[in-house]
Amino acid sequence: MSTIVTANAVSRHYKRGTEDVRALDNVSFMLESGEFVAIVGASGSGKSTLLHLLGAMDKPTGGTLTISGNDVATLTDAQATKLRRDVIGFVFQDFGLIPTLTVAENVALPLGIQHAGSKDVLDLIERVGLSHRVHHRPEQLSGGEMQRTAIARALVRKPKLLLADEPTGNLDSTSGDRIVALLQDVNKTLGVTLVIVTHNPALAALAERQLVLADGHLVDNP
Repeated sequence: MSTIVTANAVSRHYKRGTEDVRALDNVSFMLESGEFVAIVGASGSGKSTLLHLLGAMDKPTGGTLTISGNDVATLTDAQATKLRRDVIGFVFQDFGLIPTLTVAENVALPLGIQHAGSKDVLDLIERVGLSHRVHHRPEQLSGGEMQRTAIARALVRKPKLLLADEPTGNLDSTSGDRIVALLQDVNKTLGVTLVIVTHNPALAALAERQLVLADGHLVDNP
């Protein structure tokens, strides 16, 4: 098993007015390829900051964060964009779908919507159980269907690392359970490293291990 993420004494500090904010402080861990890891902690503990760093959407102010062999702190904007495009998939609580596009067009978006009818896109839509919704727009979908569309979109470029930020946060319990089952299936059958930020203890308990944050510190790393 290879290591896809190495965080060594990673910190993210910034100024808010005259206040020094230590959003993350001296955090170290590794993620192995194919792992399912949950990031948990109270509001303000640093979960979102860590997820932004893992998604190469921000850079650490201290320590070293390496993702798929890339030192995040040294990347240019263009290199960070390429890393996100080639290695990382994102699933958000609010789905992030384009309302004027169909399911197929939303899924194809990272490739260009001209690929909406391609075999790869249609196979992914079938995988997430939405073959009967290919030509529907988000307003015609349930919350669970929108999140399944978002998961398919996140997978369309075959990422090595899938980051999910409260993926069941806007769903009822039944839809949420289906999304969790889908993410578990993706993790096991495709070998994608899955990292979920969640406040849901039942969801976190399904992960192979948990990274527990409190006040910017990693307090438990089984």
